[in-house]
Amino acid sequence: MPDHGHPIQFGYFLVPMAVEPLIETAQEAERLGLDYLGIQDHPYQRRFVDTFALMAAIAAATDRIRLFPDVACLPLRPPGVMAKTAATIDLLCGGRFELGLGAGSFWDAIAGYGGPRRAPGESLEALGEAMEIVRMVWSGERSLRFEGRHYRLVGVHGGPPPAHDVGIWLGVYGPRALRLAGAKADGWVPSYRGDPEDLGRMVKRLDDAAVAAGRDPGVIRRVINVSGSIGPGADGPLAGPVERWADELSELALRHGFDTFIFGNPDAGQMARFAEGVAPAVRSRVAAGRG
Repeated sequence: MPDHGHPIQFGYFLVPMAVEPLIETAQEAERLGLDYLGIQDHPYQRRFVDTFALMAAIAAATDRIRLFPDVACLPLRPPGVMAKTAATIDLLCGGRFELGLGAGSFWDAIAGYGGPRRAPGESLEALGEAMEIVRMVWSGERSLRFEGRHYRLVGVHGGPPPAHDVGIWLGVYGPRALRLAGAKADGWVPSYRGDPEDLGRMVKRLDDAAVAAGRDPGVIRRVINVSGSIGPGADGPLAGPVERWADELSELALRHGFDTFIFGNPDAGQMARFAEGVAPAVRSRVAAGRG
């Protein structure tokens, strides 16, 4: 699908390991000029700190960089309370928060933590309900009511509203999930698995669903997680020198409409290579392609 013309932006995928210098890494990402931090959310992982608490701490320690859970584990985060937490972070950091949201995976771990064990259809149904509830709570309206199969609101009062119009970005892949994203989501945040043709098929499903719902596909943000190694000794999909990375990511922007690239690699120096080498090269190539 064609490029939708959005500004090309870049970010870093932060794994919330308790033993890592998480706040310092976030500050370094901001210093390097990156636009976003996407933070993994697996509450059942014993080595991880809590993602939402971490985002609040990062928000207090930074000035510009934007934050989102990449993506939030819905089965362990009730949507009404999650909406309140998201709005709070957005208010406290001056409108720098977006909500990445997933239907759930690793069901044994979720059930072990007291969460529900959902079949694929049930998890997608719950995701759709959660999106409605989150937006209702953000509205700030009073006496909210919602009766779903998985979630409910009974006469609750929404608010406070977030500082800006927070986007709900879905981390989904299957045909039915992409139809939901195309019809109702503000953004899509998949992880790239190295197959551009498969990615292209998912993009088409997303865009077709948007059109079927009466939406312009261009209003849906396309945020993609990309992981690999930057350097002359690396080889394979999303691996190799800066020039190869720039070619592949600019192709994803111009051919499939992705506007934001979240880079993941914990090795020292890789984030700087991405921010200082890959990002400007991609922007240059996309600008030339658009020109």
